[in-house]
Amino acid sequence: MSKTNPGHFFEDFAIGQVFDHATPRTITDGDRAVYGAIYPTRFSIPSSAQFAASVGLDPHPVEELVAFHVAFGKTVPDVSLNAVANLGYAELRFHQPVLAGDTLRTSSEVIGLKQNSNGKSGVVYVRSTATNQRGEIALDWARWVMVHKRDQSLEAPETVVPELASVVAPEDLLLPAGLDFTDYDVTAAGEPFRFDDYEVGEKIDHVDGVTLSESEHMMATRLWQNTAKVHFNVEARPDGRRLVYGGHVISMARALSFNGLANAQLIAAINGGSHTAPAFADDTVYAWSEVLDKAEVDAPGVGALRLRLVATKGRDESMTLKGEDGKYAPGVLLDLDLWALVPR
Repeated sequence: MSKTNPGHFFEDFAIGQVFDHATPRTITDGDRAVYGAIYPTRFSIPSSAQFAASVGLDPHPVEELVAFHVAFGKTVPDVSLNAVANLGYAELRFHQPVLAGDTLRTSSEVIGLKQNSNGKSGVVYVRSTATNQRGEIALDWARWVMVHKRDQSLEAPETVVPELASVVAPEDLLLPAGLDFTDYDVTAAGEPFRFDDYEVGEKIDHVDGVTLSESEHMMATRLWQNTAKVHFNVEARPDGRRLVYGGHVISMARALSFNGLANAQLIAAINGGSHTAPAFADDTVYAWSEVLDKAEVDAPGVGALRLRLVATKGRDESMTLKGEDGKYAPGVLLDLDLWALVPR
């Protein structure tokens, strides 16, 4: 019996199958520091313990995407080690802030399967839940990933595509206990713009760009213990190129969005997201956002903005998401729909 793990192929998955993923991971302030070294993030709550305490968050939380990457990385050996690509996300909610010293572990349930028409791969849908050392849910989400088949001669399984909500309802957002933006310091945060300064339909060009490098994107996937072959091994893809982890593009776009959305301090939920095109080293990533909706929430001085965050290869000053044919415009890498908490 082999003692090594070749990863699961499409035909190895079954509806209702549950994975308790290995290697719980303790979050440290080192993760916070390395995250800031890889991404140009400047949001005040994860950057400053004093600022976080001033808005009711003491102890000092790490950036939400640190928790997401760590929790996501746990799922890779069981779900996406043999992935062609990660395709999208839905219904992601951050249940509570994650702190240095918290230990996260993740489990996943298979909720959908759909073989591709070429018979060489299929899409696997899973719902994953990350809990802390007290057994409390830190975050949960659904995602779907394209996975290679081992044996193309096998018949396709019955197609099951789960029904996933297009948006997390504002009343279902989970706000951090004690959050209070009543005495919010816009000078320390870096921009004066509050909830009422944004209008539905408004688009914001975040202006700045970052060129991706081989060393940084591979450092990021190692940091998150993401072992998917396509990120490391040039022999895992026919073109011999290492695919940049989609989460790397998410964090880069989120960091770039600081310029224009510095007060979108906390991500409460990710409603949905698609990696619309692959990214590789030497691509230069830019970002723009569109305000999709606004909502009142039950916390002093706090409002919620529903934002579309778009990452592009090269800057698109027209901020075009899709062409007249309904297909994503050339250069669009990421289409992410999220709720962010801002001061009123």
